Amino acid sequence: MGTDSGFDADGVLAAPAAPQPAPPVTAPADAPVTAPANAAHDLRRLWWASTSDALGSQASGVVLPLLLLGLGYPVAVVGALAGAATGAGLLLGPLAAIPADRGARKAVLVWSAAASAAAMTAVAVTVAAGRPPLAVLLGLLLVERCGACCYQAALGGTVAALCAPPDYPTLTARLQAGEQGALVLGPALGGLLYQLARAWPFAADAGSYAITALCVRSMRDDLRAGSPGRGPAARAPRGGRTARALAEATAGARLVRGTPLLRTVLVWVTAVNLVLAALYYGALFVLERGGYGGAVTGAVLAGCGAAGIAGALGAPAAARRIGGTRTVLAVTWLLVPLSAAMALGGRPLAFAAPLAAVCLLVPSATVVLQSRAIHVVPGELRARASAVLTAATGAAAALGPVAAGAVGGALPGQSGRAALALGCAALLGALALYTGWVGPRSLELPAAGPSLGSVR
Repeated sequence: MGTDSGFDADGVLAAPAAPQPAPPVTAPADAPVTAPANAAHDLRRLWWASTSDALGSQASGVVLPLLLLGLGYPVAVVGALAGAATGAGLLLGPLAAIPADRGARKAVLVWSAAASAAAMTAVAVTVAAGRPPLAVLLGLLLVERCGACCYQAALGGTVAALCAPPDYPTLTARLQAGEQGALVLGPALGGLLYQLARAWPFAADAGSYAITALCVRSMRDDLRAGSPGRGPAARAPRGGRTARALAEATAGARLVRGTPLLRTVLVWVTAVNLVLAALYYGALFVLERGGYGGAVTGAVLAGCGAAGIAGALGAPAAARRIGGTRTVLAVTWLLVPLSAAMALGGRPLAFAAPLAAVCLLVPSATVVLQSRAIHVVPGELRARASAVLTAATGAAAALGPVAAGAVGGALPGQSGRAALALGCAALLGALALYTGWVGPRSLELPAAGPSLGSVR
């Protein structure tokens, strides 16, 4: 989060076809009842892989627009690259998830991270050599994005493979905290390296991908829990080769469409991602137009990142104390006045404090949703369903800056900021009504387990 509430390793849910009382909390057939013997070793590797990946991506991502603009390329090129990356994720995510669900999760993770490392190494070399041709640069960056999309798609199911159900909230919270830390440190690291040499942030990203690949490769578990598929969802689809391939690729989308609770989660995380991205960039636009320096902007972003880390670390205990369903509903309603409060005042603290509070609260709800998702989704569809949700929430996050820029351009100054904040509050209010109406009564978490106590 700073502004990212999207699902990562296992962001999918399933539920009964019609509203029913909450089902008993039982482990899915493919989930370990207790943590595997190598859990502590592998969970540490997973945390380092996830955090390293996020840190490198943040370090290079923040300076990529500066590089393209510094080379004399128009702003449209930056937008085209972002659009191509989003399109690649929408296309490749569900496709890469198929072999992951069939038992090749670890291989897909390792080779996709290795491909991204190679691409970013080539980017660093071409940038260091002078003015790289645009076609070469964009081609290498697209390869890196494709590898990253495949990695994220294959990541679905790793949590369920490595720990017992009672530990899902704890592990997902720790993964979120690591990514939050990367959101805080990554841009600062990228900016510092870019000042030293333009190629260094991309070399650092290449190194982070290499670390990610090595961490996953060194895991002792084969990450095949739940795959190849077991049960009706895993049966080979009928029809010709093309029909079977299409059915395999769209299995995750069909699961999302056909499961009421899954649709609820999709609506929730998509709406919150859109709002967070819009408010985040709206705050940046206000700071830039107000003439505030980099120190103020950095302090605002760092404060939001620190709030996200604290929220992620405290999320499991808060959710268990309050209850999963109450946590999701309470967080959703509290986001409404906090978003509206950003319309008040003209000083940075007037919108920095509410934005930080939003970043503090959101992880509590996302940890509940992620944990319940891992708990009940069919093991043979985890990666594919996760890829669908990741693509949808990523697209929503990409629309946030567009919305913030459009509102700011049409209504400059205080009016634009107020309109953006109140519009986000209205959307969150509708989301709160919807969430309460559908009645997410199956979000209670299992009792805390002891198996992660030694994992640091």
